[in-house]
Amino acid sequence: MAARLEHVNYTVTDPQATAAMLDRVFGWKIRWQGDSIHNGTSLHVGPENNYLALYTAGSEPSDKPQSYWTLSGLNHIGVVVDDLDAIEAKVKAEGFEPHSHADYEPGRRFYFHDADGIEYEAVQYD
Repeated sequence: MAARLEHVNYTVTDPQATAAMLDRVFGWKIRWQGDSIHNGTSLHVGPENNYLALYTAGSEPSDKPQSYWTLSGLNHIGVVVDDLDAIEAKVKAEGFEPHSHADYEPGRRFYFHDADGIEYEAVQYD
């Protein structure tokens, strides 16, 4: 059996708010939530076979530079969707601005940043 990705863990301002947005946009549900390291909270949200672990520290995190210029930074999270146009409408309804639209072999994609500046890529394969 090949290895598979189980989860990605990253820091957000408000795990509940981020999880609610991911549910409205992608239909992902909270799978677990509880206390975490550094007096923080973690929340797992996603489909059945993998998830995003949304973490917040017990104290407010300091500002950080954009992840693309940070070694070991998170550049974006790619999500395969069945209906790119429907997802784009949901992203806009959240108040986020889709950008960098592209048609490429074998599909189409766009990107958006959430309230914490985390970048997501939505991609639909032909």
